[in-house]
Parts: sequence; C-alpha cells; structure tokens
Amino acid sequence: MRLWIACLLLWCAVAEANTTAASQRSVMLTMGKPSGFMLREVEADGAIKVHYEFNDRGRGPALDARYRLDDAGLPLEITISGNDYLKSKVDEQFRLTEQDASWRNAAEQETRAGARGFYLSLDGTPEESAMLVRAALAAGGRIDLLPAGQATVRVVADETITAKGKRTKIQLYAIEGLDMTPGLIWLDQDQQFFASWSPWFSLIREGFEFSQEVLGSRQRKEEQRLATQRARALTEWLRKPLLIENARVYDPHTKAVLDGQSVFIDRGRIVAVGPSIEVRADTDRLDAEGRFLMAGMWDMHVHIGAGVDGLLHLMSGVTTVRDMANDEAALDRLEAAIDDGKDLGPRILRAGFVDGRGPYAGPTKVFADTVEEGLAAVDAYADSGYRQIKVYSSLKPELVAPMAARAKERGLRFSGHVPQGMNAEAFIAAGADEVQHTNFLFLNFLAGPTVDTRTPQRFTTVADGAKDVPLSGSPMRRLIALMKERGTVVDPTLMTFEGMFLDRPGRMGPTFASTVNRLPLAWQRGVRAATGGLPTTPANDLNYRLSYQRMIDLVGVLHREGVQIVAGTDATPVWALVRELELYVAAGISPVDALRIATLDAARVMGLDQEYGSVEAGKVADLILVDGDPSLSIGDLRRVQRVIRGDRMHDAAALRREVGIAHE
Repeated sequence: MRLWIACLLLWCAVAEANTTAASQRSVMLTMGKPSGFMLREVEADGAIKVHYEFNDRGRGPALDARYRLDDAGLPLEITISGNDYLKSKVDEQFRLTEQDASWRNAAEQETRAGARGFYLSLDGTPEESAMLVRAALAAGGRIDLLPAGQATVRVVADETITAKGKRTKIQLYAIEGLDMTPGLIWLDQDQQFFASWSPWFSLIREGFEFSQEVLGSRQRKEEQRLATQRARALTEWLRKPLLIENARVYDPHTKAVLDGQSVFIDRGRIVAVGPSIEVRADTDRLDAEGRFLMAGMWDMHVHIGAGVDGLLHLMSGVTTVRDMANDEAALDRLEAAIDDGKDLGPRILRAGFVDGRGPYAGPTKVFADTVEEGLAAVDAYADSGYRQIKVYSSLKPELVAPMAARAKERGLRFSGHVPQGMNAEAFIAAGADEVQHTNFLFLNFLAGPTVDTRTPQRFTTVADGAKDVPLSGSPMRRLIALMKERGTVVDPTLMTFEGMFLDRPGRMGPTFASTVNRLPLAWQRGVRAATGGLPTTPANDLNYRLSYQRMIDLVGVLHREGVQIVAGTDATPVWALVRELELYVAAGISPVDALRIATLDAARVMGLDQEYGSVEAGKVADLILVDGDPSLSIGDLRRVQRVIRGDRMHDAAALRREVGIAHE
C-alpha cells in the first residue's frame, strides 16, 4: 500500500510548475471522472504555492505546500502540511544552504553537511516532479537527489494538441532513477506541465481533459516499446523439448516432496514426470541440481498494470493472476502483448467490477443501481469472457441476490466487498461464492448503524475492534458454519492490512523486513519511512497491533475448520504473494498447505485444476525452480531461480536485475 501511494503521488499526478505563469489549475481524473485538483500559484517573491487534493473512496491527500527555488531550479526551502492518503498528519520541512541540507518529516530528521541535490519530499505534492524535470534539464539531463540517488530525464515523444483553434506542442519525458521503470510526463513547449496519464489516474491541465485518449495512445506506444525490449532480452523460448533433471518435486495432492525427479516438457506442456525419462537426442537439458520444483503460483487478488507489474509477478514465482478490477481495454492490450511475447507477465483471469453510483463508488466504468442494470452488467462481462463478478461497497444490497443468480446461470463466480447495508452473513446467504478481504468478516460483528463501510471506516473500525471479537464465540461459529455449508471461499489479503495496521512513521513494519536492503534506493526510503499506515495515537497503537494479530488468527481458524482460502495480495507485486503465504504460516497453516493454497487449490477454485496447479503429465508447464525448500521454510520462495510459463522460460535473477533488485 505505501509503495503504491508513493507511486500515485509521484507519477500519476504530476503538476505544472513554472514561475512564468502566475496560476495554473490541473484536474485529477479517476477512470475519466473528476476526483480532485491541483492549484499552483506564484507569490510576489517568486515562491510557488500549491494546494493538492483528491478523493479516492473517502481516502486521499489534502496538502498545502510552499517552495522556494534557486536559479538552477533546486529547492531551497519546502514546507508541506495537511494529511496523506490515509489521513495521517503531514508536517514536512526542507532547507538547503551553502553549508548543509536539512529535512524533517514524519519519519526522518537529518542534517547533512555539504549536501546538494534535488530533495524528494516524503509526502510532497505532485508539483515537485515537474520541478525535478526542469532542474534536471537545466543540469544537462541528470541530477543528484536527496536523500540519495540520481535522476535522468530525456524526451521520448512529441505531439500537438489543438483546442479552440490554438495548437499546443507537447513532449513526453521519461524520468529514470525513481522507480523500477521510467516515469512518463508531458510538458508543453515552454517545459511547463501538460499532463500525466495512466488508465486509472491522470492529471491534466484544465481545459484539455478531452486529450486523454490522444495522450494515452501515444504514451502506450512508448511503454510498449520498452516492454518489448525487456521481453526480448529476458525470455528464452522453449522451441525444443526440455528435460529438467535431478529436481525435488512438490506434489500438492499428497503434500510430499519427491527426490530425484525429472520433468519432460514439450510444446508448453508436461509430457512425463518420474525418476528416469527417456528422451530424444534433440532435447535440451536443465540440471536442477537438487533444487525444489513446483507448479507456478497463483495470486488471486491483483490489479495488474503495464510497466513492470508482470515482470515482478514472474520474478516472485507467480505464473497466474486473478485481476479483481481493471480497465477492460487495458487488459486486452496487456494480455495480447504477453501472449505475443512483447511483454512479460503471468496468465490473467478476469473478474468484472461492478459498483453502485455515489460519492464512494469504486474506480470502474460499470455501475448498477437497478436490477436491470445489474443483470446487464453480469451478461456483458460473461459475453466478454470474464470468469467472475466482483461487486463493491456502494452496490445496493437488494441487487446482490439477482446478480449472483445470473452469474451462476452464466457460469461465473460471484464475490466482492460486502456492500454497505449488508453484513457478511447476508452477503453469503444471498449467493456470494467468495468474500474479498478479512476485514469484512470482522465487520459482520462490528459494523453498527453509524459505520459506513464504503469509507475508510471499514479499516479503522476493524483496527479498533477486531481484537475484541472472539474467534470461538457463537456468532463467529455461526458465520463459519454458514461458509462451510455454502462452500464460501475467503480471499484474506492479509498483506494489504499489514502495513496499514502495523507501519508507524519511521518504524518499518515486518512486510519488507527481510528484503528492504535488496530494493532500489528510492523504494528503500519509502519502505523504511513507513508513513503509509493508518493514523495512530498512543491510545490506539496497541489495539491496532492486537487487531491485526486477530485477523491472522482468524485465517488459521478458517483453514482448520475447512473453509477454503485463496491467496491474494492486492499489493505491489514485489514478493507480495510470498509475504501473504508467510502470514498464513504465522496463522498456523503448514508450509506444505500454504503451497497447496497458492497452486492446486487456486486452480480448483477457478475450475482449471485439470490444466494447472501441479507438476503432472498432461498439464500446462507452468513451473518454478527454487533454491532452498519452501515446504519447510516458506520464505525460500523469494529464492526463485527459474520460471517456466508454458513455452517460455525466464531467469529470475535477470528479471530482478532489470528492475534494480539486488541478489540476496
């Protein structure tokens, strides 16, 4: 969550900033709909004043900032106040002098003698990215950063936008050094901000909102060019049969690990598995040297994007994902590119996203406020080849039963957030096959009439009260019995809540504790700063920690009671699924059971276990080769060496190097 918010603030909403214009307003668009704005003004002394805010289902920052720059465009003074995405207080200051640089924010307080560079605010406004572009251009295209790192800026495309008879020339700039892939922003001929575009969130100069499609089309071309370069360099096509020898193979049916096994692959499928396999002379051979071989894992809750999301999934051993809400056209393009070898990524199963209209509606283009609209949405997704329907918090409760029934008629699963006005028991009784997110199970007991689960109260109510919900009490037993009776699946996404409940400013939670030193410098700072959690006070700090432990404990209880768990993350895919499985082990689930949840069980839930989920003859060759033994230590899944996705193979170490992740 914290890394995603940092990405959103830095790249998805870059604002115009240049002292040649006294005032400039840009509009934030979420899935094409206005959701906020940035107003930038120049004061009489040349200082730049910025107000920035947007609303994302009750979340979102509201920031006021003031910047004073030197002649080279470097910040000399920065002051920022307000609240961040999850409403924690922001109070950040920076000062650069000839003698030193000093900064203070919620997580850091440092003075560095002789330091000079462009300071990246921890909780800054998107205006700073535009400042960074101009400062880097003035310095010849490369600039040192504070606290650490270096950024490079280059032009990658040109366009012309016409509005009211006036032609505006714009250029697309790539900024490297802040993320795992270049950030892309549009500036006009005066090097002033014009737009920052993405399929989900965009910030565009007011009056030019109509240009979204033109900008998106051109930007996608550049993103695809970069993706194709990566895919060609990092993919080994299995054009001949392949024999993997001397492997230890995990069998999810028996949960045994078989030594000395060979696996023969031809044309993307497993032909034979056994201790000795005769193959023809033209077969390539791969000596596993006793490493652990298993089916590729499934992340059952993602929102996959372009860029390096697909690479990060593969790097983490994930060969199939279930996308739980996305733009249909964007997914069409991404899947086609992956299938054609022009991008890297896992197989994608789609869930169609439906919500009701209102101030807290989710980021979707498909809304339903009547039964007719709801049934039409289900039919449209079914006709488009989707496998599941996911509903959201603003859907009217009375629409759940008819939509669930129609989904079953069309062969689709039905799941989602529990809509406002329902509890989990009612949602399941109305036909839901699955519940997303553990917090909704606790809200079954905690969400009284004053709690609006469309808002961040669905997090804070659980953070405050989950610790007091008995897992062995009759209310919880009744809910578990209902789930067992109906065959309800639970998608806990424990990792989603870990940073939210446990991160404290300047005190990193456990999510990246074992990997933070391997991440790129900019990511390390964001992770260590840990400012993305819910606001806490001395009075509720312990409650939040105890409540998160209760969420973990519930997942263990559900598993032992026979409720099917699927492993999803809803998080940035940097070993996210591995962390999710570690949390299951912390809940008392054995490592071999956790491996089964992430492979064969996931395939069975989606009705695809005859093709995927285990190392068996006749199945698709989605496999991962791992150093270590995750059947004993689940964290060894971070040591994936090779990833095979059907007819192609990837060196996981090369994937990591591509995005700046160091070897362990």
